Formats: sequence, structure tokens, C-alpha cells
Amino acid sequence: MRNKLMAVTVGALLGLSGMAAAQPPAGKGPAKKEAAATAGKAELTWWGHAAFVLRTPGGATIAIDPWFSNPKAPQGAQWPEQVDAILVSHGHFDHVGETKALQQKTGAQVFGCYELVSLLGIPQDKAVGGNVGGTFKVKDATIHFVEAVHSSSYAADEKSPAQYAGAPMGFVIQIDNGPTLYHGGDTGLFGGMSQIAERFKPTYALLPIGGHFTLDPAGAAQAARMLGNPTVVPMHYGTFPLLAGTPDKLEADLKKAKSNAKVKVLEAGKATAL
Repeated sequence: MRNKLMAVTVGALLGLSGMAAAQPPAGKGPAKKEAAATAGKAELTWWGHAAFVLRTPGGATIAIDPWFSNPKAPQGAQWPEQVDAILVSHGHFDHVGETKALQQKTGAQVFGCYELVSLLGIPQDKAVGGNVGGTFKVKDATIHFVEAVHSSSYAADEKSPAQYAGAPMGFVIQIDNGPTLYHGGDTGLFGGMSQIAERFKPTYALLPIGGHFTLDPAGAAQAARMLGNPTVVPMHYGTFPLLAGTPDKLEADLKKAKSNAKVKVLEAGKATAL
């Protein structure tokens, strides 16, 4: 899968390398102190593709699948100055992204599948490998590892062979006295989404809609129903030509599926209060 997607990416982006742990250009990083999160509110910033930064009222900053160099990333945006946790859903380059460089800059803990985290070259005391069913606390956020239906392999660079990177995962993030977010990672539809709804009752579902490698809009609409009709934040679309699903198509498919879930389209780089 990685080789096929790499080929598509290179062609589409005129030579973008797509390395699994690309280093930022020299000097790239936080240039100024970031504004505090809206008082009493969690804030979510989309960085394009499946990359997000979540800030909680209790001061936790959580980066998810931080491919900050993706084609939809906000131009000129500075990386988060302080990060407590980096969540990596699986080993493909467009989700591992700049995990290693971000960890080195911030000292964050890296959470993901045991096999994947073991491959990333993260200091042992900062690598938190687990598996589906694992639960971890980061300040006022409780992070649950949940199932995803996809594949997972990791290569340190373009010349290295891909290695088995364990099971792909999604994440449920429960914020004390706040919303519950479900980040599906790269996933297709699966029956366990109903169990996620029953146990966690997500307020927001960050769902891929691009299709080809993940849910398309019709699949995401069915997923929304199974998840209890949370507000859907579409992701993993428009980055490459193959990822053809759109938020408008998602809206139409939600109506067809008789789901009353709302769609919240985020603007890349803009912090949105939840």
C-alpha cells in the first residue's frame, strides 16, 4: 500500500519525498508563544490530511498523526511550542509524518501500537506502546486505543524496506468536563463502531472521507450512524487525487443514510473551540 501511495504522492506533489519521518527545514519551529486555549473550552486545529492538534482546558496539548508537511497544511504555520502527547494511528508515512522531529523539539510522549512505537527511534522513556484496549491519562485527557480496519507498515526512509508495524488503531479522547473525540485513523467501516458509541458516546467523530484507502463519504455516513450521530469532522480528503471524497458529498450521504449527524468542516490552521 505504501509503495502505491508513495508513487501517487510523488506524482501529485511534483517530487515530495513522502518520507516516514521527514525532518523540518532548518530553523522551522515555534517562533512565538502560542495563545492559550479559549477559557474553559477544548480547541482543535486541523493541519490537513489526518493531522490535528488538540488543546484541552486542563493544559494538555495532543498532536495526532502529525504530518505537518502535507499539501493541505497551513502555509507558514509554526509547530506547537509545547506538546504533551503525540498519537500515531499507524505506520504509513502520511500519518507518522514529523513524529520524531516533533518529539525531539518538545519532549512529548509518543503513543501508538507497540510494534510501531518500537520502530520510530523514540527515547525509551518517551515511547508508550500499547494496543487496542489500552487507556492512558494525559492531564485532563483520557486516551483510549480502539480498533481500526486498515494496514500498517513503516519505513524509516525511501531506501529502507517497509517493516510490519503492528495493528492500525483509532483513538478516543475523553476530556474531563468536556467533549469526547473519536479519531478514526485510516479506517473502513467495522461493526465495533457501535461498541465505541455504546461505551464512549463520542461528541465529535474525526472521520476519513477520501475513499480508496479509507472510508468514502457514503461509508463515513454509515459510520456516523453507528457511532450515535456525533458531529462529524471530515479528514483525509483532497490531499491526493485518489482521495476524491468531499464534505458536500458527505452531507448528501448523511441525508441518504437518514443520519442527523452534523458536519463541521475545519479550516486548516484555524483553532476551533469545541
